[in-house]
Amino acid sequence: MPLSSARTVDGQAGLAAVAADPTRALFATDYDGTLAPIVDDPAQAVPAPGAVAALARLADRVGTVAIITGRAAADAVSLGGLAAVPGLIVLGHYGAQRWQAGVLSGPPVPPGVQAVREALPGLLAAVAAPEGTTVEDKGTALAVHTRRTADPAAALALLREPLGRLADSAALTLEPGRLVLELRPPGTDKGTALRELVAERAARSAMFCGDDLGDLTAFAAIRRLRADGIPGCAVASESQETPQVAEAADIVVDGPPGIVRLLAELLLARGGPTGGRGSGRSSRLRARRWRRACSGRR
Repeated sequence: MPLSSARTVDGQAGLAAVAADPTRALFATDYDGTLAPIVDDPAQAVPAPGAVAALARLADRVGTVAIITGRAAADAVSLGGLAAVPGLIVLGHYGAQRWQAGVLSGPPVPPGVQAVREALPGLLAAVAAPEGTTVEDKGTALAVHTRRTADPAAALALLREPLGRLADSAALTLEPGRLVLELRPPGTDKGTALRELVAERAARSAMFCGDDLGDLTAFAAIRRLRADGIPGCAVASESQETPQVAEAADIVVDGPPGIVRLLAELLLARGGPTGGRGSGRSSRLRARRWRRACSGRR
């Protein structure tokens, strides 16, 4: 009896591997749009109801639980109340920062970030950025959001080229996302962060959940891990703004509430992955719960 109804054979094998040996599995998820709904003000993006509790329960069963986010690691921990999740590792700024057990580490801010910080107001004025365009200062990166403008897609198209030139002039990378363009230091991405964490933790299987274009590198990392003999599964928190993320996933759920439902089904106190212990009846019960958890897939 299969553990899940993932739409790919490799994805289903990844789910089965996590269930068979959870203590040596790694579960990682993005924050915004996956664990927390996208909102107009990024400072108000809190996890979906039940998300933190589900992660805390997950941490009791799975060897490694991590958040890999474009946010500053400490900001994600504070905003999300994530310090309540035991053993959690938070990799911020696409893996450039690390928060673990209350300790934050990371490289110094590149000088190009300060140059962009100073140049952005003048650039936005020069190109007549529409009303509602906002700048989020992440400390080691700056994100320009168009979600609050009258025509967010048009505003994003207007800003893409000038922001790209600004990023190049400061030796930064322009990272597109869901109605946002982020100027950040090069050399870091979620895929590299995920693969390095899997190696560090000696994980035997991996799952990653994401919703945005920056998460595609982590989905690619899952595929590379599978090619290297480490089973894995990519889960999309579906968004109409980034359909390519769902297209690249093994399982698709309906936004952050779908992620929470998935975790809740997987992690019922006696029905979640337990390393294969227990009777045949309990194994069959776990299998049914895994299938229900993924019933929202596309």
